[in-house]
Amino acid sequence: MDHDEDPFDGDEEAALRYAIALSLQDPNAPKGPPNAQNPIELDSDENEDDDLETSPRGPPTPKKPTHVCDDDRAAAVPVISRSLPLPQPTNSGVESSSFTALGLDRKKMEEERLARVAKRKSPHDDKGIAGPRPQRARLDNQYDAIHLAATVHAPDATGKLPYPKGIVKKTWVYGYPRQDDIKIEEILQKDQLELAVLSSFQWDDEWLLSKVDIKRTKMVCIAFASNEGQKEEMRANVPRDRIRFCFPPMMPAGSMHSKLQLLKFPNYLRLVIPTGNLVPYDWGETGVMENMVFLIDLPLTKQPGNQLNMFGQELAYFLKAAGLDESLISSLSKYDFSETDQYRFIHTIGQSHAGEEWKRTGYCGLGRAVKSLGLATTSEIELDFVVASLGSVNSDLISAIYNAAQGDDGLKEYEKRVAGSGKRKAAPKAELSCDSSNFRIYFPSHETVTKSRGGKNSAGTICLQSKWWDSPTFPRKLVHDCKSVRAGLLMHTKILFVRHLGESTSQTAWAYLGSANLSESAWGRLVKDRASGQPKLNCRNWECGVLIPMEGKTVTSGLGAFEKKIPVPMVIPGEPYGKASSKRPWLFLEA
Repeated sequence: MDHDEDPFDGDEEAALRYAIALSLQDPNAPKGPPNAQNPIELDSDENEDDDLETSPRGPPTPKKPTHVCDDDRAAAVPVISRSLPLPQPTNSGVESSSFTALGLDRKKMEEERLARVAKRKSPHDDKGIAGPRPQRARLDNQYDAIHLAATVHAPDATGKLPYPKGIVKKTWVYGYPRQDDIKIEEILQKDQLELAVLSSFQWDDEWLLSKVDIKRTKMVCIAFASNEGQKEEMRANVPRDRIRFCFPPMMPAGSMHSKLQLLKFPNYLRLVIPTGNLVPYDWGETGVMENMVFLIDLPLTKQPGNQLNMFGQELAYFLKAAGLDESLISSLSKYDFSETDQYRFIHTIGQSHAGEEWKRTGYCGLGRAVKSLGLATTSEIELDFVVASLGSVNSDLISAIYNAAQGDDGLKEYEKRVAGSGKRKAAPKAELSCDSSNFRIYFPSHETVTKSRGGKNSAGTICLQSKWWDSPTFPRKLVHDCKSVRAGLLMHTKILFVRHLGESTSQTAWAYLGSANLSESAWGRLVKDRASGQPKLNCRNWECGVLIPMEGKTVTSGLGAFEKKIPVPMVIPGEPYGKASSKRPWLFLEA
């Protein structure tokens, strides 16, 4: 290759990383055979607290956002875009530090790289003294920049934890000033991290393992695999004593969409609920996308026989349903969850739920959580819901979410729907208990995406289909253009702001932050069980989030009620689509 034509200016390390990135985008990458001699097991004999370990499930993903959607059978996108095939192991004899070997012979590539470097050396370099390193390509500069200003907040000399009360932050983004934000390095604190239980919809294994010291940290990845063969393949491609997988049971058309991090440090447990996946663009490293994150640090408890509060119970319930090891779940009781009394863990478990179980998950679980915190109301409320994906939304789902935000357990909308369908063959069109004045949905327009910093190529995880948008039952009048207050950024954030109107403005406002977009897949649908005639909740996705009440009574109008605890990420009120007939949302299949 002519050096003058080298886009990496001779930097072979940057070229190698770029080649790896390209290989991750190849859906036809060869798969390696399962290796039964390399089972994934976590040992817990080094430290009695290491029983925080078990299996996860989610898909590895490409370096750049491809069209990866998760809601309402959005699998018009090939399934391969959700879970890249696991390439075959290297034959170099060196244990791979990645979940996969990326389908590349790294030893051969490294030998070729060194040969090219030697060939390019100046005749004056006969003593092997390296001159100044060539400047890296722009993409590589973006990746390296993230290591320069990360600030690790560790417990101080008195043992005070960095985030003992819980906090909400935006993700840091390359090229933007730091304010109310946090980097993935500041969350993981790789020099202190002993165990990480991670859940994600998308995974970039190479990138993730650059953020974790695998020699120090054991990992449990709650992840997706399409079949038993892929599970064995994933297990065979990781260091057997360091990384373990947990594969939750899946509905036929569901997604393992939850984002959760349980991070064990020497004296505390950090619980993290982000809206982003474990990929570099969701954590700001490509400078085009932002997310948000909730985190709280829980100290070791001093009380023997500690019982989990409601937050901890729902977390344990979710993890047990996912298939995490019982010993890991039981070890949650070693930590003091008392500071989470003010919050609630919200989840969607991708299964059918009958009996009393349907009340604990999906939008039914959201309503139960609202009521448990004393936030239930019969008065009118106002909702602002920021999403990255919209499914086949209709009046039933809108009413169910609105009612849940008032503290309803799901029966209000269900009973009206069932009663209507019982009287006539064709059920009457459901009447919305809300309208554009008190329920706003924020989703970016085609224009907003096109003019964003990354343009169309950066919006692969922002999803809506025209067949849903153009449906006569889609609530288009509720949808507003979504623009970040950090100009030029696209948002992968999922956050619901709820506050009271009129004479009820003195009541407590609250927010939901998590993985759930606005879709039936994410929140479920309450139906009548044919066998028992009783309600049953069908949920396709796995999701999780946190309900965050504001402090005290709220008298501030608008979203100013949230400013003390949550950085509002979007420009408000946002232009409504109904006022511009030519304005269209971002439709990822028509880009």
